[in-house]
Amino acid sequence: MSSAKKGSFKGLMPLIIFLILYVLTGVVSGKFDSMPLLVGIIIATIVSFVFSPPEGTKKLSFDQKVITFCKGGGEPTLIMMVVIFILAGAFQGVASEMGAVSSVTNLGLSILPGKMILPGIFVIGCILSFAMGTSMGTIIALMPVAVNVAVKTGVNPALMAGIVVGGAMFGDNLSFISATAIASAQTQNVTQREKFKLNIITYLPAIVINIILLALYPIKDIAINSSYNYNLVEIIPYVLVIALSLAGMNVMPVMLVGVCSGIVIGVISGDFSLIGSMEFVQKGMAGMEDMAIIAVFVGGLVEVMKYLGGIQWLMDTLGKRTKSKKGAELSIGLLVTLLCVATTNNTIAIITVGPLATEIGERFNLARARVATILSMFGTHIQGVIPYAGQLLVAGGMAKVSPVEVMPWVWYCYLTLIFSILFVVLDFPRIKATEENGYGNFPTAQRSE
Repeated sequence: MSSAKKGSFKGLMPLIIFLILYVLTGVVSGKFDSMPLLVGIIIATIVSFVFSPPEGTKKLSFDQKVITFCKGGGEPTLIMMVVIFILAGAFQGVASEMGAVSSVTNLGLSILPGKMILPGIFVIGCILSFAMGTSMGTIIALMPVAVNVAVKTGVNPALMAGIVVGGAMFGDNLSFISATAIASAQTQNVTQREKFKLNIITYLPAIVINIILLALYPIKDIAINSSYNYNLVEIIPYVLVIALSLAGMNVMPVMLVGVCSGIVIGVISGDFSLIGSMEFVQKGMAGMEDMAIIAVFVGGLVEVMKYLGGIQWLMDTLGKRTKSKKGAELSIGLLVTLLCVATTNNTIAIITVGPLATEIGERFNLARARVATILSMFGTHIQGVIPYAGQLLVAGGMAKVSPVEVMPWVWYCYLTLIFSILFVVLDFPRIKATEENGYGNFPTAQRSE
């Protein structure tokens, strides 16, 4: 990063205006999803074309600004991420239609002992979200069962909703097909396996503590009936995706294997015809189209903000206050957290902060895998406790309680927040930045601990 570049707070104004519009629209309407994110990003992009760069930077014409925007939106890593989003959507569409989701849920319910029903619901949520790669899909699939169990056990419905949300956020962070996990890994050019390894080591204590706390919570002793039907063959696509990802295969062929295996099993089982399967592939892809388009626009907007000096100003400001690698990592976590709170969309927060995280990683010679892990962790635990975010709104609505009532019961997210901070403060698991796993500036940018 050249020291000759000049920063300007004015360069951040497009993003600030977007956040103000988004929040004000939510406050006025009472719904924080009133302004579609894509509309907000387009408004911010238009605004960015109005501002001038800092003194000493060559002024561009409108056409040249458009070209700058397109270069940012067409950045190879970003486009790769968009393709992966679409493939992940295709897999989710096929897997849902051929019964894989219901089989995973019912398999877990069929083996749960009555006294372990609360930690059992959490574990099922973890497995389901890890397999599906979507927190919202997990909540929608599991909440009806959880509400029924709450009635039978006398458990507070808000607690049950909190358990489901916690399990859903597990997969939102760790699943190989989660948009959040994909974005955090791709923006830092690391494999999902590298990020997963650091994530699971960090969060394992939180998972264990959450299960113990839920097991100790007093409930009525009930027997879960055995009417839950499942088919082990139907979960093969999920098993393949998880196994191949852990084996280190590139995520694109992994997604293709998942889609193809789901189609084959669905056709053989009679869930749909070969031609009919294309409809569900398309539906799944359509579910990711908004996210893909928003990612492209965010990439373009960030590039224009770089030209306007906004990113450099933020880097200079952080640089003055950040003197260590731990401070740099905490700064990345704080940026993602603030953007999640503002937009209630952790994937967009990660995509937006990703380029800045790369800049910080270069300056402080951080390991790319640690940066990707920080983006993912800080982007998911906060998402699960925002009362106006989709996760708590849906869970609270299905449990017939206020989202604010659910907030205190999402124990897993609070535990993961604690261990995310410890991940940075204790520097464990430690990864020493090298030429291979760093940002290509080793050792000249090395900073002191």
